[in-house]
Amino acid sequence: MATYTTNGGITKIATGDESGTWGNTTNLNFDILDRLTNGVGAITLSGTTHTLTTSDGALSDGQYRVLVLSGSPSGTNTITVAPNDSQKFYVVKNNSGQSAIFSQGSGANVTVANGNTAFIYCDGAGSGAAVVDLTATIPATGSLLAANNLSDVANAGTSRTNLGVAIGSNVLAYDANLQAFVTALTLPTSDGSNGQALVTNGSGAISFGSAGISTGKAIAMAIVFG
Repeated sequence: MATYTTNGGITKIATGDESGTWGNTTNLNFDILDRLTNGVGAITLSGTTHTLTTSDGALSDGQYRVLVLSGSPSGTNTITVAPNDSQKFYVVKNNSGQSAIFSQGSGANVTVANGNTAFIYCDGAGSGAAVVDLTATIPATGSLLAANNLSDVANAGTSRTNLGVAIGSNVLAYDANLQAFVTALTLPTSDGSNGQALVTNGSGAISFGSAGISTGKAIAMAIVFG
């Protein structure tokens, strides 16, 4: 007689069972595995309660990895994860218009506010099962969170202050004239020789070359002008 995995409801075919038809069950198992690992499910809520069930040997909503909540609940909606001995990890995106409370047993619940996304897991501890919000446990230190120095990204000055980045000491300020100069000209990539100067070819290319006039030209000018 077939049995089922606790967390995903995948069929475990018993020895000698389903002769000639085991392929159907195996293909269904692959579909369940695909949903458990990468599935994104639209969960339509109504009223104030919803049951998210993982069924044995069948595709069900509780097997999705990502839950996108929608619908028109009449108020805060309590979503009960069943069965209560099934361990689960969900990515929840709440677009339902109401807060959603995830519950599995008499243990702790997790509320995902409308418009929020959360990473949650259900511990599958039976009647006392709890749901844990992993998002809330991510440390603020070193994390790119809105509350961690990124609370005012719309204002450059405040953002620099929040991040502890000062112009002149930590970063260089943008200068439009300097940018235009760099854009218009091709600059040399290495140093020149002693006594050379930066000269242009008249077409935007800058290089190191001799500055002033040559010795021959200087002698000729001396003869002409005395």
